Amino acid sequence: MRILSLLFLTLFIATGCCSQKKTNMASTQIEYSALSRGYYKKIVVQNQTVLVTNGRDQQPIESKIDDAKWNKIKAEFSKISLDKLSTLKAPTEKRFYDGAAIGNLKITQNQKTYETAGFDNGFPPKEIEKLVKLLVDFAKE
Repeated sequence: MRILSLLFLTLFIATGCCSQKKTNMASTQIEYSALSRGYYKKIVVQNQTVLVTNGRDQQPIESKIDDAKWNKIKAEFSKISLDKLSTLKAPTEKRFYDGAAIGNLKITQNQKTYETAGFDNGFPPKEIEKLVKLLVDFAKE
Protein backbone atom coordinates (compact mmCIF):
# COMPACT_ATOMS: atom_id res chain seq x y z
CA MET A 1 0.00 0.00 0.00
CA ARG A 2 2.87 2.37 0.80
CA ILE A 3 4.49 1.61 -2.52
CA LEU A 4 1.26 2.33 -4.35
CA SER A 5 0.83 5.62 -2.48
CA LEU A 6 4.45 6.60 -3.17
CA LEU A 7 4.05 5.74 -6.86
CA PHE A 8 0.85 7.80 -7.09
CA LEU A 9 2.48 10.76 -5.34
CA THR A 10 5.51 10.63 -7.63
CA LEU A 11 3.30 10.49 -10.71
CA PHE A 12 1.21 13.40 -9.44
CA ILE A 13 4.28 15.58 -8.78
CA ALA A 14 5.86 14.73 -12.13
CA THR A 15 2.66 15.61 -13.98
CA GLY A 16 2.45 18.92 -12.14
CA CYS A 17 6.01 19.86 -13.12
CA CYS A 18 5.41 19.03 -16.78
CA SER A 19 2.26 21.13 -16.98
CA GLN A 20 4.07 24.17 -15.56
CA LYS A 21 6.47 24.11 -18.51
CA LYS A 22 3.64 24.51 -21.05
CA THR A 23 3.24 28.11 -22.11
CA ASN A 24 -0.09 29.85 -22.39
CA MET A 25 0.44 31.66 -25.67
CA ALA A 26 -3.04 33.20 -25.52
CA SER A 27 -1.84 35.68 -22.90
CA THR A 28 1.56 36.26 -24.54
CA GLN A 29 2.52 39.05 -26.91
CA ILE A 30 5.85 38.93 -28.74
CA GLU A 31 7.09 42.17 -30.29
CA TYR A 32 10.19 42.61 -32.45
CA SER A 33 11.25 46.07 -33.53
CA ALA A 34 14.16 47.35 -35.59
CA LEU A 35 14.81 51.05 -36.06
CA SER A 36 17.40 53.58 -37.07
CA ARG A 37 17.24 57.09 -38.50
CA GLY A 38 15.82 55.96 -41.83
CA TYR A 39 14.45 52.51 -41.03
CA TYR A 40 11.48 51.31 -39.02
CA LYS A 41 9.98 47.84 -38.70
CA LYS A 42 7.71 46.45 -36.00
CA ILE A 43 6.31 42.93 -35.83
CA VAL A 44 3.77 41.98 -33.15
CA VAL A 45 2.59 38.39 -32.69
CA GLN A 46 -0.33 37.42 -30.46
CA ASN A 47 -3.05 34.75 -30.59
CA GLN A 48 -1.96 33.32 -33.97
CA THR A 49 -2.13 36.81 -35.51
CA VAL A 50 0.70 38.99 -36.72
CA LEU A 51 0.80 42.78 -37.23
CA VAL A 52 3.62 44.09 -39.43
CA THR A 53 4.45 47.80 -39.64
CA ASN A 54 7.04 48.79 -42.28
CA GLY A 55 7.37 52.51 -41.63
CA ARG A 56 6.85 55.13 -38.97
CA ASP A 57 3.75 56.60 -40.64
CA GLN A 58 2.40 53.31 -41.99
CA GLN A 59 -0.62 51.38 -40.78
CA PRO A 60 0.09 47.83 -39.57
CA ILE A 61 -0.82 44.96 -41.87
CA GLU A 62 -2.62 42.15 -40.05
CA SER A 63 -2.59 38.51 -41.07
CA LYS A 64 -3.25 35.09 -39.58
CA ILE A 65 -0.44 32.65 -38.80
CA ASP A 66 -0.89 29.12 -40.12
CA ASP A 67 -0.73 26.23 -37.65
CA ALA A 68 2.66 24.93 -38.80
CA LYS A 69 4.39 28.26 -38.34
CA TRP A 70 2.55 28.92 -35.06
CA ASN A 71 3.83 25.60 -33.70
CA LYS A 72 7.38 26.58 -34.66
CA ILE A 73 6.99 29.91 -32.85
CA LYS A 74 5.64 28.17 -29.76
CA ALA A 75 8.49 25.64 -29.81
CA GLU A 76 11.17 28.34 -30.05
CA PHE A 77 9.43 30.50 -27.45
CA SER A 78 9.39 27.62 -24.96
CA LYS A 79 13.21 27.42 -25.18
CA ILE A 80 13.66 31.02 -24.01
CA SER A 81 14.23 31.89 -20.36
CA LEU A 82 12.25 35.11 -19.93
CA ASP A 83 14.09 36.10 -16.74
CA LYS A 84 17.43 36.04 -18.58
CA LEU A 85 16.19 37.97 -21.61
CA SER A 86 17.54 41.33 -20.41
CA THR A 87 21.04 39.90 -19.82
CA LEU A 88 21.59 38.51 -23.33
CA LYS A 89 24.70 39.86 -25.06
CA ALA A 90 24.63 41.04 -28.66
CA PRO A 91 27.17 39.25 -30.89
CA THR A 92 27.99 42.39 -32.93
CA GLU A 93 28.08 46.15 -32.35
CA LYS A 94 27.34 47.69 -35.75
CA ARG A 95 24.46 49.71 -34.27
CA PHE A 96 26.97 51.89 -32.40
CA TYR A 97 28.16 53.52 -35.65
CA ASP A 98 24.96 53.34 -37.73
CA GLY A 99 26.11 50.11 -39.38
CA ALA A 100 22.84 48.39 -38.48
CA ALA A 101 19.42 49.25 -37.14
CA ILE A 102 18.81 48.61 -33.44
CA GLY A 103 16.82 45.43 -32.88
CA ASN A 104 14.81 44.72 -29.77
CA LEU A 105 12.65 41.80 -28.62
CA LYS A 106 9.92 42.47 -26.07
CA ILE A 107 7.69 39.77 -24.59
CA THR A 108 4.64 40.55 -22.51
CA GLN A 109 3.19 37.61 -20.61
CA ASN A 110 0.63 37.75 -17.80
CA GLN A 111 0.97 41.57 -17.68
CA LYS A 112 4.72 41.35 -17.07
CA THR A 113 7.16 42.63 -19.70
CA TYR A 114 10.53 41.09 -20.52
CA GLU A 115 12.84 42.95 -22.91
CA THR A 116 16.26 42.48 -24.44
CA ALA A 117 18.94 45.11 -24.56
CA GLY A 118 19.43 46.53 -28.05
CA PHE A 119 21.19 44.38 -30.63
CA ASP A 120 22.02 44.69 -34.31
CA ASN A 121 19.08 44.00 -36.62
CA GLY A 122 19.89 40.76 -38.40
CA PHE A 123 22.33 39.63 -35.69
CA PRO A 124 20.31 38.72 -32.56
CA PRO A 125 21.82 36.92 -29.57
CA LYS A 126 22.07 33.18 -30.29
CA GLU A 127 19.56 32.29 -27.54
CA ILE A 128 16.73 34.09 -29.39
CA GLU A 129 18.05 33.87 -32.94
CA LYS A 130 15.58 31.25 -34.26
CA LEU A 131 12.56 33.03 -32.77
CA VAL A 132 13.65 36.39 -34.20
CA LYS A 133 14.18 34.85 -37.65
CA LEU A 134 10.67 33.38 -37.54
CA LEU A 135 9.27 36.81 -36.69
CA VAL A 136 11.27 38.63 -39.36
CA ASP A 137 10.00 36.15 -41.97
CA PHE A 138 6.54 37.73 -41.61
CA ALA A 139 7.91 41.07 -42.86
CA LYS A 140 9.26 39.36 -46.00
CA GLU A 141 5.89 37.87 -46.99
